[in-house]
Amino acid sequence: MGFAVFGKYVYDYGLTNKNAITIETLAGLKKLKLNVKNNKVDTVCVDMGEPILEPKKIPVISDEEIVKNLNISLFDENFKFTCVSTGNPHAITFIDNVKEFNIEKYGPKMEVDAHFPNKSNIEFIQVVNREKIKMRVWERGSGETLACGTGACASVVACVLNNMTNRNVIVELLGGNLQIEWREEDNHVYMTGTATTVFEGELESI
Repeated sequence: MGFAVFGKYVYDYGLTNKNAITIETLAGLKKLKLNVKNNKVDTVCVDMGEPILEPKKIPVISDEEIVKNLNISLFDENFKFTCVSTGNPHAITFIDNVKEFNIEKYGPKMEVDAHFPNKSNIEFIQVVNREKIKMRVWERGSGETLACGTGACASVVACVLNNMTNRNVIVELLGGNLQIEWREEDNHVYMTGTATTVFEGELESI
C-alpha cells in the first residue's frame, strides 16, 4: 500500500504535522487521513476516488456490456470477468479457492489477453462472506505480488456490482489485510491499512 507508506514517512520524519494530506500521483490526487498512535502513523485511510466502469476507459477492445460480462476461455477453464479501473486496469474473476489456484498457469496468459490492449492486472477472488474476501493478484509486468491496493479496491467494487458482498469489506491478501469501503453517498472508494516501519538505512556516496 504505497500511499500509506508515503504518508507514514512524511509524518514520522517530521516533513508534515498534519493528519490529513493530499498527494499528487500519476493516477490523480489522493487524500490521506493519517491515524496517529504514540506520535507515529499507525493506519492510513486513502480516498481512492471514484471507480471507472466505462468499458472504453478501462480499456478493453469491445464496447459491449463488458464491465460485468467479459468471458475468457483459457486452457480447460472458462472465466467470467468484471472489469474496473482505479487509475489502472483491473480484471476480476471469482474462484472457489485462491490458495489452491494455479496462478502461474493462468496469470501470464490473462494479463496479455486480446481484450486488454495495454495488458491488465488480474485479481482472483474467493468470497468468504459478505464482509470478507480473499484475493491473489497477478500484476501486469510483475507477476504475482503480495498486495495491490488499487486491485483490492477494484475487487470490492466488482463484488458489490455482482451482489456478492456489502460495501465495506476486509480484503485478505498474501501480504496482509486491507479494509475497503465503496461509499454510496459519494461513490468514492476508501482504503484503510496499517503502515509499519520495517527497517531504516542510509545511502552513502561512493
